[in-house]
Amino acid sequence: MTYAEVHPGFRYVHGDWVRLRTLTMLRWVSIVGQVIALLATPYYFDMVLPVGLCAVAVGASVALNIAISLIFPANKRLADHEAMLMLLFDLAQMVYLIAVTGGLSNPFALLVIVPVTISASALELKSTVFLGGLTIQLVTAIAFIYKPLRFTSGAMLSLPVQFEIGYWLAIITGTVFLAVYSRRIAVEMRAMSDALLAAQMALAREQKLTDLGGVVAAAAHELGTPLATIKLVAGELIDELEGQDSLQDDAKLIRAQADRCRDILRSMGRAGKDDLYMRQAPLIAVVREAAEPHLNRGKSVIF
Repeated sequence: MTYAEVHPGFRYVHGDWVRLRTLTMLRWVSIVGQVIALLATPYYFDMVLPVGLCAVAVGASVALNIAISLIFPANKRLADHEAMLMLLFDLAQMVYLIAVTGGLSNPFALLVIVPVTISASALELKSTVFLGGLTIQLVTAIAFIYKPLRFTSGAMLSLPVQFEIGYWLAIITGTVFLAVYSRRIAVEMRAMSDALLAAQMALAREQKLTDLGGVVAAAAHELGTPLATIKLVAGELIDELEGQDSLQDDAKLIRAQADRCRDILRSMGRAGKDDLYMRQAPLIAVVREAAEPHLNRGKSVIF
Protein backbone atom coordinates (compact mmCIF):
# COMPACT_ATOMS: atom_id res chain seq x y z
CA MET A 1 0.00 0.00 0.00
CA THR A 2 1.36 3.39 -0.96
CA TYR A 3 0.93 6.68 0.80
CA ALA A 4 -1.27 7.85 -2.05
CA GLU A 5 -3.79 5.23 -1.11
CA VAL A 6 -4.07 6.38 2.48
CA HIS A 7 -3.62 10.15 2.30
CA PRO A 8 -7.09 11.22 1.08
CA GLY A 9 -9.20 11.40 4.23
CA PHE A 10 -6.66 9.43 6.25
CA ARG A 11 -8.36 6.16 5.28
CA TYR A 12 -5.81 3.85 6.81
CA VAL A 13 -6.33 0.69 8.80
CA HIS A 14 -3.95 -1.33 10.89
CA GLY A 15 -6.34 -3.83 12.38
CA ASP A 16 -5.75 -6.02 15.40
CA TRP A 17 -2.39 -4.55 16.37
CA VAL A 18 -3.22 -2.66 19.60
CA ARG A 19 -2.12 -4.79 22.54
CA LEU A 20 -4.56 -5.21 25.40
CA ARG A 21 -1.70 -4.97 27.86
CA THR A 22 -0.81 -1.49 26.60
CA LEU A 23 -4.27 -0.10 27.35
CA THR A 24 -4.49 -1.83 30.74
CA MET A 25 -1.08 -0.43 31.74
CA LEU A 26 -2.19 3.06 30.74
CA ARG A 27 -5.33 2.59 32.80
CA TRP A 28 -3.29 1.51 35.85
CA VAL A 29 -1.21 4.68 35.49
CA SER A 30 -4.42 6.70 35.32
CA ILE A 31 -5.79 4.94 38.41
CA VAL A 32 -2.64 5.68 40.40
CA GLY A 33 -2.80 9.34 39.38
CA GLN A 34 -6.47 9.59 40.31
CA VAL A 35 -5.90 8.02 43.73
CA ILE A 36 -3.00 10.39 44.45
CA ALA A 37 -5.11 13.39 43.42
CA LEU A 38 -8.05 12.26 45.57
CA LEU A 39 -5.82 11.74 48.61
CA ALA A 40 -3.73 14.90 48.22
CA THR A 41 -6.46 17.42 47.39
CA PRO A 42 -8.15 17.53 50.84
CA TYR A 43 -4.82 17.95 52.66
CA TYR A 44 -3.01 20.40 50.39
CA PHE A 45 -5.90 22.45 49.03
CA ASP A 46 -8.39 22.24 51.91
CA MET A 47 -11.15 20.98 49.63
CA VAL A 48 -13.97 18.56 50.34
CA LEU A 49 -14.29 15.85 47.71
CA PRO A 50 -17.22 13.44 47.25
CA VAL A 51 -15.11 10.44 48.22
CA GLY A 52 -17.92 7.94 47.72
CA LEU A 53 -18.72 9.05 44.18
CA CYS A 54 -15.04 9.17 43.26
CA ALA A 55 -14.42 5.73 44.75
CA VAL A 56 -17.14 4.30 42.49
CA ALA A 57 -15.34 5.54 39.36
CA VAL A 58 -11.88 4.45 40.48
CA GLY A 59 -13.21 1.10 41.70
CA ALA A 60 -14.86 0.48 38.33
CA SER A 61 -11.52 0.98 36.57
CA VAL A 62 -9.73 -1.31 39.01
CA ALA A 63 -12.41 -3.99 38.65
CA LEU A 64 -12.27 -3.80 34.86
CA ASN A 65 -8.49 -4.14 34.79
CA ILE A 66 -8.54 -7.11 37.16
CA ALA A 67 -11.30 -8.81 35.17
CA ILE A 68 -9.43 -8.28 31.91
CA SER A 69 -6.23 -9.69 33.42
CA LEU A 70 -8.07 -12.82 34.55
CA ILE A 71 -10.07 -13.41 31.37
CA PHE A 72 -7.74 -12.49 28.51
CA PRO A 73 -4.08 -13.33 27.85
CA ALA A 74 -1.60 -10.50 28.28
CA ASN A 75 -0.49 -10.66 24.64
CA LYS A 76 -4.01 -10.37 23.21
CA ARG A 77 -4.33 -7.88 20.38
CA LEU A 78 -7.55 -5.91 20.18
CA ALA A 79 -9.71 -5.43 17.13
CA ASP A 80 -10.63 -1.85 16.31
CA HIS A 81 -14.07 -2.00 17.93
CA GLU A 82 -12.66 -3.66 21.07
CA ALA A 83 -10.02 -0.97 21.51
CA MET A 84 -12.65 1.70 20.91
CA LEU A 85 -14.83 0.25 23.69
CA MET A 86 -11.86 0.29 26.06
CA LEU A 87 -11.16 3.94 25.29
CA LEU A 88 -14.87 4.73 25.53
CA PHE A 89 -14.91 3.36 29.08
CA ASP A 90 -11.86 5.43 30.00
CA LEU A 91 -13.47 8.55 28.56
CA ALA A 92 -16.74 7.96 30.42
CA GLN A 93 -14.93 7.27 33.69
CA MET A 94 -12.82 10.41 33.40
CA VAL A 95 -15.77 12.62 32.47
CA TYR A 96 -17.73 11.24 35.44
CA LEU A 97 -14.87 12.01 37.83
CA ILE A 98 -14.55 15.54 36.49
CA ALA A 99 -18.30 16.10 36.71
CA VAL A 100 -18.40 15.19 40.41
CA THR A 101 -15.28 17.22 41.21
CA GLY A 102 -16.05 20.68 39.92
CA GLY A 103 -16.57 20.31 36.18
CA LEU A 104 -14.47 22.72 34.13
CA SER A 105 -13.17 24.34 37.30
CA ASN A 106 -11.15 21.15 37.75
CA PRO A 107 -7.79 21.61 35.98
CA PHE A 108 -7.61 17.87 35.28
CA ALA A 109 -10.51 18.27 32.84
CA LEU A 110 -7.86 18.67 30.15
CA LEU A 111 -7.12 14.92 30.41
CA VAL A 112 -10.32 14.04 28.53
CA ILE A 113 -8.37 14.54 25.30
CA VAL A 114 -6.16 11.50 26.05
CA PRO A 115 -8.54 8.76 24.79
CA VAL A 116 -9.14 10.66 21.54
CA THR A 117 -5.41 11.13 20.99
CA ILE A 118 -4.76 7.41 21.52
CA SER A 119 -7.59 6.55 19.14
CA ALA A 120 -6.24 8.90 16.47
CA SER A 121 -2.83 7.25 16.56
CA ALA A 122 -4.02 3.64 16.72
CA LEU A 123 -7.59 3.12 15.50
CA GLU A 124 -9.63 3.65 12.35
CA LEU A 125 -10.82 7.09 11.35
CA LYS A 126 -14.48 6.36 12.12
CA SER A 127 -13.62 5.33 15.69
CA THR A 128 -11.61 8.50 16.21
CA VAL A 129 -14.39 10.69 14.81
CA PHE A 130 -16.92 8.99 17.10
CA LEU A 131 -14.77 9.40 20.22
CA GLY A 132 -13.87 12.97 19.29
CA GLY A 133 -17.49 13.98 18.75
CA LEU A 134 -18.54 12.29 21.98
CA THR A 135 -15.73 14.03 23.88
CA ILE A 136 -16.87 17.44 22.65
CA GLN A 137 -20.47 16.69 23.67
CA LEU A 138 -19.49 15.42 27.12
CA VAL A 139 -17.19 18.37 27.82
CA THR A 140 -20.00 20.71 26.82
CA ALA A 141 -22.38 18.82 29.12
CA ILE A 142 -20.13 19.01 32.20
CA ALA A 143 -19.78 22.75 31.62
CA PHE A 144 -23.40 22.99 32.79
CA ILE A 145 -23.98 19.79 34.79
CA TYR A 146 -21.44 19.22 37.55
CA LYS A 147 -21.00 19.06 41.30
CA PRO A 148 -19.20 22.20 42.56
CA LEU A 149 -16.13 21.86 44.73
CA ARG A 150 -16.20 23.24 48.26
CA PHE A 151 -13.45 24.23 50.64
CA THR A 152 -13.39 22.87 54.17
CA SER A 153 -14.58 26.30 55.32
CA GLY A 154 -17.80 25.78 53.34
CA ALA A 155 -16.99 28.29 50.61
CA MET A 156 -17.72 27.16 47.07
CA LEU A 157 -15.01 27.20 44.41
CA SER A 158 -16.26 29.49 41.68
CA LEU A 159 -14.37 30.63 38.61
CA PRO A 160 -15.24 33.53 36.29
CA VAL A 161 -17.52 32.59 33.42
CA GLN A 162 -14.99 33.94 30.93
CA PHE A 163 -12.37 31.57 32.31
CA GLU A 164 -14.67 28.56 32.05
CA ILE A 165 -15.62 29.46 28.46
CA GLY A 166 -11.95 29.85 27.57
CA TYR A 167 -11.09 26.54 29.21
CA TRP A 168 -13.94 24.85 27.32
CA LEU A 169 -12.64 26.28 24.04
CA ALA A 170 -9.10 25.17 24.92
CA ILE A 171 -10.25 21.59 25.53
CA ILE A 172 -12.27 21.47 22.31
CA THR A 173 -9.42 22.98 20.29
CA GLY A 174 -6.89 20.64 21.89
CA THR A 175 -9.09 17.63 21.17
CA VAL A 176 -9.42 18.47 17.48
CA PHE A 177 -5.81 19.56 16.99
CA LEU A 178 -4.19 16.62 18.76
CA ALA A 179 -6.51 14.14 17.04
CA VAL A 180 -5.67 15.49 13.58
CA TYR A 181 -1.97 15.82 14.37
CA SER A 182 -1.68 12.33 15.87
CA ARG A 183 -3.62 10.86 12.96
CA ARG A 184 -1.39 12.51 10.38
CA ILE A 185 1.82 11.44 12.10
CA ALA A 186 0.55 7.87 12.56
CA VAL A 187 -0.47 7.62 8.89
CA GLU A 188 2.92 8.87 7.72
CA MET A 189 4.78 6.49 10.01
CA ARG A 190 2.70 3.52 8.87
CA ALA A 191 3.12 4.45 5.22
CA MET A 192 6.89 4.64 5.73
CA SER A 193 6.81 1.31 7.53
CA ASP A 194 4.91 -0.29 4.66
CA ALA A 195 7.34 1.18 2.13
CA LEU A 196 10.27 -0.19 4.11
CA LEU A 197 8.60 -3.59 4.32
CA ALA A 198 8.00 -3.60 0.56
CA ALA A 199 11.65 -2.70 -0.06
CA GLN A 200 12.80 -5.46 2.27
CA MET A 201 10.58 -7.98 0.49
CA ALA A 202 11.93 -6.89 -2.89
CA LEU A 203 15.52 -7.14 -1.66
CA ALA A 204 14.83 -10.55 -0.14
CA ARG A 205 13.35 -11.75 -3.41
CA GLU A 206 16.30 -10.35 -5.35
CA GLN A 207 18.66 -12.11 -2.95
CA LYS A 208 16.82 -15.39 -3.46
CA LEU A 209 17.01 -14.94 -7.22
CA THR A 210 20.72 -14.20 -6.95
CA ASP A 211 21.21 -17.31 -4.84
CA LEU A 212 19.19 -19.31 -7.34
CA GLY A 213 21.33 -17.94 -10.16
CA GLY A 214 24.42 -19.12 -8.32
CA VAL A 215 22.93 -22.56 -7.82
CA VAL A 216 21.97 -22.73 -11.50
CA ALA A 217 25.46 -21.65 -12.56
CA ALA A 218 27.02 -24.26 -10.31
CA ALA A 219 24.64 -26.90 -11.60
CA ALA A 220 25.38 -25.95 -15.20
CA HIS A 221 29.09 -26.13 -14.49
CA GLU A 222 28.84 -29.50 -12.78
CA LEU A 223 26.47 -30.96 -15.36
CA GLY A 224 28.32 -29.53 -18.34
CA THR A 225 30.81 -32.40 -18.59
CA PRO A 226 28.25 -35.24 -18.15
CA LEU A 227 25.90 -33.65 -20.68
CA ALA A 228 28.74 -33.15 -23.15
CA THR A 229 29.77 -36.78 -22.68
CA ILE A 230 26.20 -37.98 -23.19
CA LYS A 231 25.88 -35.86 -26.33
CA LEU A 232 29.22 -37.14 -27.68
CA VAL A 233 28.37 -40.78 -27.03
CA ALA A 234 24.90 -40.30 -28.51
CA GLY A 235 26.46 -38.81 -31.67
CA GLU A 236 28.80 -41.78 -32.01
CA LEU A 237 25.92 -44.21 -31.52
CA ILE A 238 23.93 -42.44 -34.23
CA ASP A 239 26.82 -42.95 -36.66
CA GLU A 240 27.36 -46.58 -35.65
CA LEU A 241 23.68 -47.47 -35.78
CA GLU A 242 23.30 -46.48 -39.41
CA GLY A 243 20.61 -48.65 -40.92
CA GLN A 244 19.08 -49.58 -37.55
CA ASP A 245 16.36 -46.98 -37.52
CA SER A 246 14.79 -47.93 -34.18
CA LEU A 247 18.03 -47.84 -32.22
CA GLN A 248 19.26 -44.79 -34.11
CA ASP A 249 16.08 -42.89 -33.20
CA ASP A 250 16.68 -43.73 -29.54
CA ALA A 251 20.21 -42.35 -29.78
CA LYS A 252 18.92 -39.18 -31.46
CA LEU A 253 16.36 -38.82 -28.66
CA ILE A 254 19.11 -39.10 -26.05
CA ARG A 255 21.14 -36.36 -27.79
CA ALA A 256 18.05 -34.13 -28.11
CA GLN A 257 17.25 -34.52 -24.43
CA ALA A 258 20.83 -33.65 -23.50
CA ASP A 259 20.53 -30.47 -25.58
CA ARG A 260 17.24 -29.73 -23.85
CA CYS A 261 18.83 -30.06 -20.41
CA ARG A 262 21.54 -27.60 -21.46
CA ASP A 263 18.95 -25.11 -22.74
CA ILE A 264 16.88 -25.43 -19.56
CA LEU A 265 19.89 -24.61 -17.39
CA ARG A 266 20.66 -21.55 -19.50
CA SER A 267 17.05 -20.33 -19.45
CA MET A 268 16.86 -20.70 -15.66
CA GLY A 269 19.76 -18.29 -15.29
CA ARG A 270 18.19 -15.77 -17.68
CA ALA A 271 14.77 -16.02 -15.95
CA GLY A 272 16.33 -15.14 -12.61
CA LYS A 273 18.00 -12.04 -14.05
CA ASP A 274 14.93 -10.89 -15.98
CA ASP A 275 12.35 -11.47 -13.21
CA LEU A 276 9.09 -9.83 -14.27
CA TYR A 277 8.13 -9.21 -10.65
CA MET A 278 11.01 -6.76 -10.36
CA ARG A 279 10.48 -5.18 -13.79
CA GLN A 280 6.71 -4.62 -13.94
CA ALA A 281 4.02 -2.99 -11.81
CA PRO A 282 0.24 -2.50 -12.16
CA LEU A 283 -0.69 0.63 -14.10
CA ILE A 284 -2.80 2.02 -11.23
CA ALA A 285 0.19 1.73 -8.87
CA VAL A 286 2.40 3.67 -11.29
CA VAL A 287 -0.29 6.36 -11.69
CA ARG A 288 -0.73 6.69 -7.92
CA GLU A 289 3.00 7.05 -7.37
CA ALA A 290 3.18 9.73 -10.08
CA ALA A 291 0.24 11.66 -8.59
CA GLU A 292 1.41 11.43 -4.97
CA PRO A 293 3.45 14.69 -4.90
CA HIS A 294 0.43 16.66 -6.16
CA LEU A 295 -2.21 15.45 -3.68
CA ASN A 296 -1.71 18.40 -1.31
CA ARG A 297 -2.39 21.12 -3.90
CA GLY A 298 -6.09 21.49 -3.15
CA LYS A 299 -7.35 19.54 -6.14
CA SER A 300 -9.29 16.29 -6.07
CA VAL A 301 -7.35 13.47 -7.73
CA ILE A 302 -9.56 10.71 -9.11
CA PHE A 303 -7.96 7.40 -10.05
